[in-house]
Amino acid sequence: MLSFLTFIKDVKSIRKALLLATILFIAGGIIGWIGTGAMEKLLIQQLEGLSEISNNLRDSDNPQWSFFIFIFLNNSIKGVVIIFLGALLGVLPALFLLINGAVIGYIIHLSILQGQDLFTLIVKGLLPHGIIEIPAIIIACAFGLQFGAKVAGSLFKRSARSTGREADWSFFMRQTLTASIWIVILLLIAAVIESTITFSLLS
Repeated sequence: MLSFLTFIKDVKSIRKALLLATILFIAGGIIGWIGTGAMEKLLIQQLEGLSEISNNLRDSDNPQWSFFIFIFLNNSIKGVVIIFLGALLGVLPALFLLINGAVIGYIIHLSILQGQDLFTLIVKGLLPHGIIEIPAIIIACAFGLQFGAKVAGSLFKRSARSTGREADWSFFMRQTLTASIWIVILLLIAAVIESTITFSLLS
């Protein structure tokens, strides 16, 4: 039930939600790229908060360990919680994807405007851990979106038999359990990479 193969099959079973999650993340990136006005202020606030946390972690006795603990706990808790917050008709996973995509889009665009080295930013600063972290977050949000769709379906499709709905919900909750475990594992790997390889490349 908790094997990686089962996890992959579960992800394949929510293709539409996964596609929608990917589109929302890309849309967020585009919004961040062209962000102006209120959107730009929001993104700057997000980045200032991250910068302050980063500076505090760098000043700790063991920066790499501090980065690892913060990154892993922050991402894994959000990754799991966002699945179940999707029960609120999928609104929060959608916002989460848009905001995270927007932050990345804004950072890349700002770096270009400032003449910074994009190779360092993307290949050294984002790719090593992002190749695992970003898909894991998108998958988590996809399950959240699927959760929202199922809640909406239960509310508005009253013609389905009760026993059928119960079996369907039981199967989906098993999927969310499997997904939660593997998303945490993937984010653990990403946190190790980010706090070691990425940290060293950008130091």
